[in-house]
Amino acid sequence: MDLADVERVAVLGAGNMGHGIAEVAAIAGYEVAIRDISEELVQEGYQGIEWSLGKLVEHDRLTEEDADAALSRVTPVVEMAEAVGDADVVVEAVPERMDVKEEVWGEVAEHAPDRAVFASNTSSISITAIAEATDRPERFCGMHFFNPPVRMALVEVIAGERTAEETLGLVEDLAESMDKTPVRVRKDSPGFIVNRVLTPQLNEAAWMVETGEATVAEVDSTTKFGMGMPMGAFELADQVGLDVAVDVLEYLHEQLGDAYEPCPLLAETVEAGDLGQKAGAGFYDYDDGGADVPGDEQRDDVATRLTAVMANEVAKLVGGDVADPAAIDEAMRLGAGFPDGPAKVADEAGLGTLRDALAERHEETGSARYEPADLLVEYADAGRGFYADRSDEDADASGADYESIAVSREGAVGRIVIDRPHRMNTLTPDLLGELDAAMDDFEADDAVRAVLVTGAGDRAFSAGADAGAYAGSLEPIDAADLSRRGQRVFGRLESSDMPVVAGIDGYCLGGGMELATACDLRIASERSEFGQPELDLAIVPAWGGTQRLRHIVGDGRAKEIILTTDRYDAETMAEYGFVNEVVGNDELQDAAMELASDLAAGPPIATAYTKRAMLAGRGDVDAGLAVESAALGITVTTDDFIEGVTAFMGDREPEFEGK
Repeated sequence: MDLADVERVAVLGAGNMGHGIAEVAAIAGYEVAIRDISEELVQEGYQGIEWSLGKLVEHDRLTEEDADAALSRVTPVVEMAEAVGDADVVVEAVPERMDVKEEVWGEVAEHAPDRAVFASNTSSISITAIAEATDRPERFCGMHFFNPPVRMALVEVIAGERTAEETLGLVEDLAESMDKTPVRVRKDSPGFIVNRVLTPQLNEAAWMVETGEATVAEVDSTTKFGMGMPMGAFELADQVGLDVAVDVLEYLHEQLGDAYEPCPLLAETVEAGDLGQKAGAGFYDYDDGGADVPGDEQRDDVATRLTAVMANEVAKLVGGDVADPAAIDEAMRLGAGFPDGPAKVADEAGLGTLRDALAERHEETGSARYEPADLLVEYADAGRGFYADRSDEDADASGADYESIAVSREGAVGRIVIDRPHRMNTLTPDLLGELDAAMDDFEADDAVRAVLVTGAGDRAFSAGADAGAYAGSLEPIDAADLSRRGQRVFGRLESSDMPVVAGIDGYCLGGGMELATACDLRIASERSEFGQPELDLAIVPAWGGTQRLRHIVGDGRAKEIILTTDRYDAETMAEYGFVNEVVGNDELQDAAMELASDLAAGPPIATAYTKRAMLAGRGDVDAGLAVESAALGITVTTDDFIEGVTAFMGDREPEFEGK
């Protein structure tokens, strides 16, 4: 079954997660049956959807017409046969108890059609074990949304031991159709990604307070302001629910051993009924103002310990082939609000330093919590990081072998030149891979602070995808995979901490324009020509063009450009707000490098957080404002801030070092 065949989704469980998932599916255009064990519960869930849709309208995230249409697609039911009898996809969001899930899925299997794909929203329980309660484990996977589903972008898609690749692909496509970002969990492992990394960090924080090594204030000050997390560790635990955290820890302890033994402090807090915000009290008193995290009680040793624990979990996940470092980092950024993923943070701290910190604690305490993972030891001994060999800090970013692009570094600017002038710099699958590798190299090189993308010659920045490489050779699933690949690679430019400039000279068409759209700023020569001609070929812009362009020029202009398939000159695209500056044909290369160099001279930390805040706020202003506030709290503690103020007072140009 392909995504185009999916029309009806059944959501089992009408609680917070269930009705949130149902709402997301309905907004995406699916007919949704939401089911629970009683009329009272299912009506409460339906009312929760109605209330949430109203809030989206109130905050201008949906029109009233779209909200009414979404609600009309939701049907509350109690009878299982009615809920799943004609469902294409069934998503279960019942309580995190194995006996409850087994009972529910056994009943689903009796009534769901043979074509149906099954998915569990479990946050930690084995997908393989749950799937055994059905008659089709190959059509069963995890589809773990994050709370609240209507706002959180991440969906962990988890493979069970017998899950078919077709099932995983369909569920990933389904998540994307709901405007979510799926992250593949390749192997069924307790806690999957986010809970597996986040919960042990909270547990370690609690142990530090339990043993008197740190206070709650010191831990939260360190995690929120020193490590740049969106909340302090205990503040976040209060929001999630301490009972939920303890449940996850107990499951990890049962499945993985003593390294995950829950701290008594957490268990005692739960036993006292202090479950966090929902109960009015947890580590903070929410009837008396809630969390008030101090900004001046940060401790380096606390940061090192918690980073080491996270790095150890990353090593276990990577070593166990559960997920690669990039997937882990993306999941933690989207699902836990980390400004940087734990793999990247660990690389910056140095795996050798973190290994030594764990080994020292392990020798002192004998606790399994500190036993370094095999892969962490291996990488640390080799002097490398999770992403790349970091043993040569002065390694130049031009060392990789490239055939379709030219890669170099000029001062603090990493240069990518699309080097296929004989083919109008058209884009191929191999070129996408090289662009991805170039970004890997630049992000691993601390000397690179901005990226400039240009095309070889003066005829084209890029005239789009190389039709000869694709025409008549792609099956539907291959085309969809190619689309996702291009979206991901171009998305790296948009989400990179470094500013990215497109220097456009000549044709900037189709996929080439989508590449330029993913850059932060665009400077063009007078002879440049722009357009999205895909509809003339009876296809759609599928490397982000239908989404990114409208955020730059607005919905009306984006529809005009895409639907008319017209060509536009540089001055018109400047009027539309797509091109930031138009320069003479002979000036383009120098002007583009000057702009990139100016951006590279800016404060790297503040620049990175500015980009993150703007990206986070694209779909949710509140989320963007939250990142913005946290970013200010971080940047005012940097050496760059002091340098900026000092330079301003001294009437000189600042020299930022990214510290």
